[in-house]
Amino acid sequence: MKEQGTVEEIKEKISLSEKGDQNGQNSTFEHENRLERMNRLREESKLGGGEKRIESQHKKGKLTARERIDVLLDDGTFHEIDAFVRHRSHDFGLEKQRYLGDGVVTGTGKINGRDVCLFSQDFTVFGGSLSEAHAEKICKIMDLSMKIGAPVIGLNDSGGARIQEGVVSLGGYAEIFLRNTLSSGVVPQISAVLGPCAGGAVYSPAITDFVVMADGTSYMFVTGPNVVKTVTHEEITQEELGGAHTHASKSGVAHLVRENEIEALKSIRTMLSYMPQNNREKPPTIDLDDPHDRLDYVLNAIVPENPNKPYDMKSVIERVVDRSSFLEIHEEFASNIVVGFARLGGQSVGIVANQPASLAGVLDIDASVKGARFVRFCDCFNIPLIVFEDVPGFLPGTDQEWRGIIRHGAKLLYAFCEATVPKITVITRKAYGGAYDVMNSKHIRGDFNYAWPTAEIAVMGSKGAAEILYRKEIAEAEDPEAELARHDVEYRERFAHPYLAAERGYIDDVIEPAQTRPILIDALGLLQDKQDSNPAKKHGNIPL
Repeated sequence: MKEQGTVEEIKEKISLSEKGDQNGQNSTFEHENRLERMNRLREESKLGGGEKRIESQHKKGKLTARERIDVLLDDGTFHEIDAFVRHRSHDFGLEKQRYLGDGVVTGTGKINGRDVCLFSQDFTVFGGSLSEAHAEKICKIMDLSMKIGAPVIGLNDSGGARIQEGVVSLGGYAEIFLRNTLSSGVVPQISAVLGPCAGGAVYSPAITDFVVMADGTSYMFVTGPNVVKTVTHEEITQEELGGAHTHASKSGVAHLVRENEIEALKSIRTMLSYMPQNNREKPPTIDLDDPHDRLDYVLNAIVPENPNKPYDMKSVIERVVDRSSFLEIHEEFASNIVVGFARLGGQSVGIVANQPASLAGVLDIDASVKGARFVRFCDCFNIPLIVFEDVPGFLPGTDQEWRGIIRHGAKLLYAFCEATVPKITVITRKAYGGAYDVMNSKHIRGDFNYAWPTAEIAVMGSKGAAEILYRKEIAEAEDPEAELARHDVEYRERFAHPYLAAERGYIDDVIEPAQTRPILIDALGLLQDKQDSNPAKKHGNIPL
């Protein structure tokens, strides 16, 4: 069952209703059949800005607000709220253009059988611009989501504030921003940008948990190309300035990019399947019929013998988690760290993993911020964290230092320290220096910390350590390179393994890589009723 119907079907319903009832009553206000009037207005509201504007929307390769809802929700589950709302402005001739719904469709529905609240901006009405009434509708649905404990989804397609209403529309944005902030960590919030999103409109998606964009039709920017050209004299296109791949790879604003609107909306359905309805619930368990005790002997040889040779950590993740369950988030941004959702034994988990195939898996500013944001989301919504660690340290250099790697790196440390969900770490190879501490070490409340036999847990790499510890001997040797190589081997044999950490209890067990999956599933089972807490406080002061 579809909510909208074709434009022709809607127009026919309106026409029949306007003819009056079968008893010959005319269609004036006094005599019109009340039921027919209700149906006529409802069908009129479904037309938005009219047939020509709907056709224009389609020519741009975009769906209408209601078509998007049809794709997003389970069939026949949408219940609209505020279909009869109109704006109340009388300036600049607006009193002659009072469209029902006022440019946004709001309501409730179900995704995979679970309740959601949503709004879908209608570009066919005043370009989807936000007015006082438009904002009130969005605020009402956001308030409802908090009351019933259901996720809220925003489908954004708007030219920005309705300038004819002036400061009233700006106040409407602020009301939405407040609710985004109050809802944060209480119910999941997902934004789909499916058209323009400019000026103040960008800050609502920015506060939400995840932003999904459609390639080629989605744009986000505080100021558009024309303003940029005027102020900075830069020549730049909309796509280059604020297109989907720009925000996915450069700014990190977009978490998922899909090739079209339909795929973008489907990805929201998939993402929600890993999340609980709210912060008081646990995420749903879905059995994917992948044996819990499945071993993968490929993992025993996946880490190269040469410690400087890369390998793909995504291959490790995909071999350990339930088959075909890994949904990567922020794939194009800070590729030296991998984050995403997966399932282990049917249970939803958040994955955070260093990626040796990109910058050797080093932590830099972008990777730290990306990881911290994801860790905090999982902690908000009771999603256990699984960490795969192979990190040589933090990226050195003036660029990183001057841009604040200390402050930004501390965000990831803070996020792991603060998190009280089950936290499990598997060290596959390198765990060097402060990065060892940061990546959910035992010292910051890691619940189970495992290492493969290939793990190297040390202050730094063996060569660097040898250069410092044996500086004098190397300088005085007849063959400095040979002397360095000898001490390199000595240091590696003494420290480049997991057993010193295991002696101290910093590593709970050194495990065969092939057995990683069943070990993690058993650990999650033990932690399912874990109780942990932080000191009472208003909130912490994360180093933003």
